[in-house]
Amino acid sequence: MATALQPSDRCPPVHPEQHYLALMRHIWENGSERLDRTGVGTRSVMGAMLRFDLGGGAMPLVTTKRVYWKTATRELLWFLTGDTNIRPLVLQGVKIWNEWPHARYVRETGEDIALEDFVVRIAEDADFAAEWGDLGPVYGKQWVDWPTYIPLGDGRFERGPGVNQVAEVVRSLRENPGSRRHIIEGWNVAELEQMALPPCHKTYQFHVADGRLNCVLYQRSCDVALGLPFNLWSAALFTRMLAQQADLAPGELVWMGGDTHLYLNHAHLIEEQLSRQPQGRPRLEILRRPPSIFGYRIEDFAVHGYTPHPPIQAPVAV
Repeated sequence: MATALQPSDRCPPVHPEQHYLALMRHIWENGSERLDRTGVGTRSVMGAMLRFDLGGGAMPLVTTKRVYWKTATRELLWFLTGDTNIRPLVLQGVKIWNEWPHARYVRETGEDIALEDFVVRIAEDADFAAEWGDLGPVYGKQWVDWPTYIPLGDGRFERGPGVNQVAEVVRSLRENPGSRRHIIEGWNVAELEQMALPPCHKTYQFHVADGRLNCVLYQRSCDVALGLPFNLWSAALFTRMLAQQADLAPGELVWMGGDTHLYLNHAHLIEEQLSRQPQGRPRLEILRRPPSIFGYRIEDFAVHGYTPHPPIQAPVAV
């Protein structure tokens, strides 16, 4: 007769971050090596999925390297303003979008200005920032001001009122939680060419079950080493904020990747990170419930139990 396992004999539960590390290892060892838009080269797989339970304050905050969650949070709050100029981010010390307008400035003016000097000019000169700091109709613009057009006849149109997709999702979660249309979309085909970078995390769909709010995020293109830790945090945070606004408990985050890749020049980052073990289980506390999804501030969020390994630096491919 089989002997029942004693508690000490049972395998410990797998740390949620191990699924992220397993994806990274799979891509690095088995991905198809190919050239990409940046010219750097990647190892890539098509189609990936990660699942994280957000119950009890749990967050998919990577611990095998330090992730600057406040930076990612400031970016999400910036998206929710609908702003598309990097100046508000620069004034908060957020650097993650600086390379794209800098590259455009160098390309169009021929001035070989250092990135650091360009960013200083953005911060100090509002007129310069207005001309050179805008990214085009990227994420936030589509989220809260998706363009509509009114026919005038003779094939002419004028701009109509924008659609605030985020506000509509909050409303539908409250009024019709069983709907299958709780969607926020960033992929506006008509405006892709005007964007500094077309949306990578492009489609969010929310689902209510048993009083819990679940989120599926589809990401068409994903840099697993640098981008995905930010994307996971932001999607989980967005879900937590929406759940609070809709009087729901946080449920599950399901992340789905299309072209899911690692850059060849990130070998040192990847190999170092894969040699580390996750430690701790970070938790998020939302300290205040503002009257609107658009009213959150960075001071409203506190992370507990985050004891990560040191950061690992790597270049961004533009």
